[in-house]
Amino acid sequence: MKLKHILLLFAISLVMLSCRKDFEEIDTNPQGFTTASDGSLFNGVIQSLMLTWDEQFYINNEILNAQTQQAALTTAAWGNYTLGTESIWSDYYKTLAVIRELETRFSKYPDNGTIANMKAMLMIAKAYKTFRMTDFFGDMPYSQAGYGYQDLTRLYPVYDSQREIYLSLLDDLAWAAENINDTSAKVEPLTSFASFDKLFNGNLTMWRKFANSLSLRHAMRMYEKEPAIASEIIGNIIENNLPVLYGYDFITPVLESACIWPGTNGFSNESVSWSFREHNGLRMGSTMWHQLSNGDDPDGADIFDPRAYIFFEGDQNDKWQAFPQVPEPGNPSSQGIPYGSHRDDLGNYHIKNNVNYSPFNFFIIADENNMPIILMTGAEVHFIKAEAYFRGIGVAEDKTYADIEYMNGINASAEWWKNLSDRLRLPLSGVKFTDKITIPSHLNAATILMRFGSWNATTDEEKLRFIYTQRWIDAFRQPWEAYAEARRTGMTPREGDAINHFRLPYPPSEGQYNVANMNDAKLKQGGDQPNVKIWWIP
Repeated sequence: MKLKHILLLFAISLVMLSCRKDFEEIDTNPQGFTTASDGSLFNGVIQSLMLTWDEQFYINNEILNAQTQQAALTTAAWGNYTLGTESIWSDYYKTLAVIRELETRFSKYPDNGTIANMKAMLMIAKAYKTFRMTDFFGDMPYSQAGYGYQDLTRLYPVYDSQREIYLSLLDDLAWAAENINDTSAKVEPLTSFASFDKLFNGNLTMWRKFANSLSLRHAMRMYEKEPAIASEIIGNIIENNLPVLYGYDFITPVLESACIWPGTNGFSNESVSWSFREHNGLRMGSTMWHQLSNGDDPDGADIFDPRAYIFFEGDQNDKWQAFPQVPEPGNPSSQGIPYGSHRDDLGNYHIKNNVNYSPFNFFIIADENNMPIILMTGAEVHFIKAEAYFRGIGVAEDKTYADIEYMNGINASAEWWKNLSDRLRLPLSGVKFTDKITIPSHLNAATILMRFGSWNATTDEEKLRFIYTQRWIDAFRQPWEAYAEARRTGMTPREGDAINHFRLPYPPSEGQYNVANMNDAKLKQGGDQPNVKIWWIP
C-alpha cells in the first residue's frame, strides 16, 4: 500500500510539472504587455502634469479660486475636498513610482551626454510635480518614497521636511540646466525617448529654460526663510543671463510658455468643462473685476484690460455683473447654466438660462483641444525678475530694471492671452472665439499700463502690489500658483479678511497606510489644519 501511494504521488508530481511547462508563455496575455519603454514611461510622467478631474472640481473650483479671490464662489455646497486631496496624493505617488523606475534604469546606462539629457528632462518634470505637491501639503514622503514596487521594506516612507525637499529639487534643477546638451546630435536612445515628450516635443533648449524658470519661481518663494540660498540662485540666473522662458524682449514679443496643448498631442481635455458644468458655482468676483475695470458700467465702458473679455463674459443679457466677493446677507444668489454643453450647439451659444452674474468665458472652459494646461508663462518670469530688481534679491536694487521687467510682463501677458483667444473654438460646433466675442480694438497692454503703470503708484509698497497683482492676473488658469503667491506675499488683491488658509490637509488614506509617519509630520509642523502655515510662508 505504501508503494502504491508513493507511485501515485510521483505520477501526480509529473503531471503538475508538465502543466507548469512554459507557464509564463501560457499565462501571458497576447493582447497586453509586460514591459514598457523608457519613452512610454516618460510619456506617463508628462501626462500626470495635467490636473485630475477631482482636483479641478473639489480643490480648484471649491477652494482655490475662492481663497485666491480670482473668482467668486457663489455657493459653497460641496465640501468634499478630501476627494480632491486623495486624487492629488494618489496621482503623485503613482507617478513617483514610475519616476523611480526610470531613475533606476538610467543609473545602469552608460554615463554620456545622451543619457544626461534624458535624466535632466526627468528631473525637471519631477521637480515641477513635487513642488506643486509640497506647496499644497508641506512636509511629505519624498526621498524614500516611490520605491515600494522595487523594495517591499520601503512601503512606509518617512516624511521629508519641506525645506529639505525644496533644497533637493533646486539642486536637481541646477544640475539639469547645467548638463542639458542642446547642441549635440540626437541619437538613440534619446531620439525615441524625446518622441514621447508631449511638453516641449524634445526641444532641449526649452527644457533648460523651464528648469531655470522653475528655479527662479521657487527660490523667490522660499526667500523669506532662506534669503542667502535664494539670493544666490536668483542672482546666478539673472546676472549670468541664463536662458529662461521669455515673454517679451523689450519691444519684441516672444511669448514662450510651458504648456501641454491637448489637440496638438492628440487628445481632448474633457475634465475642465466637466468640472465647471457639474460644479456651476464660480462667477466673476468683484475682486478680479476691479483689477480689470475702473468702474461698474454693465456695458463694459470702464474696462481697461483686454483680458476681461478672455477670462469672463456677460450675463444672460451680455451685461457685466460681478458677484460680491464678500456678499452681504440677502445678496441675490447666482442663477443660470452658463457652463452647460447646450451652448456648444449651433445657435445656442447665448442661451445661458437666466444667468445673472458674469461667468467664466465659455470658450476657456469648453475648448477641449486648444485651451492648454498652463505650467508657466514667460510673463511670470518677467514679474519674478521685476520683484528681484525692485527688492534687491540676488541682484542690486534697481527700480529702472524692475520697471522694464514689469512692463515686459504686462506686454507678454496681454499678448499671450490675446493670441490664445484667437485659437479658441468650441469642440462640437467649431464656433470660434472671434465669431462671438469682439475685444475692443483700443484695449491692449498700453491701456493696462495707463492704470497699473508703476508711475501711477504713490509708494514703493503700492508699486510692489502692482507687480503681485499682475502676476496674480496672469495666473488666472493656474489657481494653485495664485494661491502660493497670496500665501507668500499677503499682498495680492483681496476684499475682506486676510487669507487664513495655508495648506491642504493630508488625505484620509494616509492615515490608513502610513499613519505613524503622518502623525510625526503633523506634530513637527504644528498640526494639519488649513490655518497651519507651511514652511516657506512668512
